[in-house]
Amino acid sequence: MEKFRDVSQSRARSTTSNVIPLRQGENRCFDCPARDHCLPAGLADHELRAFAGNIDHECQLREAEILYCVGDPLEAVYAVSSGALKISIPSEGGREQVAGYYLRSEIAGFDGIASARHTCRASALEDTVVCAIPFVRLEALARSFPALQERIYRMLSCEISRNRRLISLLGIRNAQVRLVAFLLYLSERSRPRGRSADEFALPLSHTEIGSYLALSSTAVSGEFSRLQAAELMQVRGRRIKLLDLPYLKQLAGKNLAFSPV
Repeated sequence: MEKFRDVSQSRARSTTSNVIPLRQGENRCFDCPARDHCLPAGLADHELRAFAGNIDHECQLREAEILYCVGDPLEAVYAVSSGALKISIPSEGGREQVAGYYLRSEIAGFDGIASARHTCRASALEDTVVCAIPFVRLEALARSFPALQERIYRMLSCEISRNRRLISLLGIRNAQVRLVAFLLYLSERSRPRGRSADEFALPLSHTEIGSYLALSSTAVSGEFSRLQAAELMQVRGRRIKLLDLPYLKQLAGKNLAFSPV
């Protein structure tokens, strides 16, 4: 595993220079490419306008820049408009345990609900834009709009499913099968967002995948090489192309449980 890059002086806050002026006020969500899978998906037009009007700001994060840290007060939840976020838990010595990731249209920040403080660190895996939705306002809107309340429940349920999915992945003893199951899960998770099921961007580095799957980065790189040599996938930088989905799904077998948002 690798040490965190020190970005403590550039943490994203609504008062910093990386805040982006809001787009077109209450109409901003109507033109957003992530709308159909984001938090307000399924809202009526008047509900969507009310939701958009309560977005506090958009924030541009550079790669590795921190959005929030362990112990920060829960001020907002964050919809990923573009890019991706990594969720991690820092440990002694400046190391990290990768605990998850969020793709476009997914919501980060729900971890802080129980104690009103965040229990993990969120940072940008690449240049990323997030929309900040103050949690107090979100609660009030949910009480007024049952469809939004149902959507929040659904997203919280998906958070639970992802945690169980990780436990399932860690229970796979074979490193190659564990990696394949993870890639298929990422493929399925990306597909509802307009991406190909067999070709997608890999948001995590080999070191980060290793931390997430409890494998060494050497083991991850070795399994990628073996899968390419077997002509089961192509890897070009962070672009992955799965060449034989039926076989890979058969290899992953019962470990491929997935519940889309």
